[in-house]
Amino acid sequence: MSKYESAKERSFYFIGVTTGQSSIMRVFPKWAAALGIEAVIKGIDLPPHSPDADYREAAAFIRDDPLSAGALVTTHKIDLYRACRDMFDYVDPYADRLGEVSSLSKRGGQFRAHAKDPVSSGMSLAEFVPAGYWEERGGEALIIGAGGSALAMSLYLTRAEAGGDVPRRVTIANRSAPRLESAKAALDGAAPAGAIRYVHGPSPDDNDRLVAELPPHSLIVNATGLGKDAPGSPTTDGVVFPEDSLVWEINYRGDLVFMRQALAQAETRRLRVEDGWRYFIHGWTQVISEVFDVAIGRDVLARLSEIAK
Repeated sequence: MSKYESAKERSFYFIGVTTGQSSIMRVFPKWAAALGIEAVIKGIDLPPHSPDADYREAAAFIRDDPLSAGALVTTHKIDLYRACRDMFDYVDPYADRLGEVSSLSKRGGQFRAHAKDPVSSGMSLAEFVPAGYWEERGGEALIIGAGGSALAMSLYLTRAEAGGDVPRRVTIANRSAPRLESAKAALDGAAPAGAIRYVHGPSPDDNDRLVAELPPHSLIVNATGLGKDAPGSPTTDGVVFPEDSLVWEINYRGDLVFMRQALAQAETRRLRVEDGWRYFIHGWTQVISEVFDVAIGRDVLARLSEIAK
């Protein structure tokens, strides 16, 4: 018997770790009103790397409950997909390639899985990284973490249609060797040979060394849960960022230690430091658009962003 109670009204779920602390719990009702959607949002909290049975129970509930419209998935994207792959009637090409799911939806009698991160991370990076940046400056990208967000960014940063406007090299660094191998397998064949390097870095000191090796005009991303789902940073307070570089903390809430480390050097090292607010906006609106089958164009997106602020 499921531990979840049948929804009494149309419901949209947020599958995460500490969902009650997220701004979306206050923002979604206002967004729903602006979009003409009649639905409430509910959180499903699971510890990272939960047992497969827990993921399957949550997914089955959403699939089978008549008033449950779908869900956005954070933190658990890869683990939930792996545990529930056989439960989906449709899997989009990004989800199939990356082995992750960030959007659960139901349409035409199908239970559908989408990976929206390649779209939302690409939209966020396009706002953060100036056009021609890589071609003109020749920097590298270091993505710390090997979860779904890191894979999505790597796909975007090595896309063929960008031509020469891509980093000289993309490095994915992760403290877990098995997760790093999974990332390598997921991205195999998706980028030109040698475009992505995979480095096992068990400690923050290892990441400090990788940051120190980067040339100026590089991009450093905290794509771990550290600073949000767990305290701390993937780098130490002794990290030295390359000059004239971009630093992206993809979290927008939590203690954000990594972001504070970068901000402390922003003036002396001439860094542009961004948090994950726009990523939050793009990530949620992409999933809401899919789950509720509503178009969210540029003007509507701007309005939703203002509502969220």
